Amino acid sequence: MTFHPQPYEVRRLVGRIFEDLIAVPVNPNHVDENILIDEGRYVARSYRIEGLLAMWLVDVGIVQFYDDDGEMLRTVNLLEEGVPHRMAA
Repeated sequence: MTFHPQPYEVRRLVGRIFEDLIAVPVNPNHVDENILIDEGRYVARSYRIEGLLAMWLVDVGIVQFYDDDGEMLRTVNLLEEGVPHRMAA
């Protein structure tokens, strides 16, 4: 069975990881979010706050986190780890 996390679940996850990375509470509603459409197809969402960027590659099912210099800080595999089930807790 293939699981496709909902955007609000990923946004909450991104907010929590941003909190871990900057050690400051983050309101997920204050994270800038953009949707990437490529040739009419929804392919990714990006999230930004205080010098951090997260990119959710929808088809691949991963979220990658970067600092201002473009250094990858963390990768979360949404499909393999069942992250959305833990997000509800």
